[in-house]
Amino acid sequence: MESPLNCTSANFEQAAMARFRSLVAFLPHDSKIFREPWGRSTVLCINFANCPHLFDLNREQVRLLSLAIAQLGLANSIIFRIGSKTVGWKKLESS
Repeated sequence: MESPLNCTSANFEQAAMARFRSLVAFLPHDSKIFREPWGRSTVLCINFANCPHLFDLNREQVRLLSLAIAQLGLANSIIFRIGSKTVGWKKLESS
């Protein structure tokens, strides 16, 4: 069992992504979710490479994604991908 005091950045990243997935349970389990730096910003990438047939998010789902990302302070933008192809992008509103 891992000590609760073992707070590495990798552990924090795993916990943050698990919390994000719990807040947006409508995303397919096969989608890959990760953060990557873009200059001085961070983007959250959601890649539907393993489930391209499930990439069909509506406006309300994108709004819920934005709220969850903002609540957890994960990124400034969301990028939607299918493999290496970018199929959508949304900049988050500053609050």
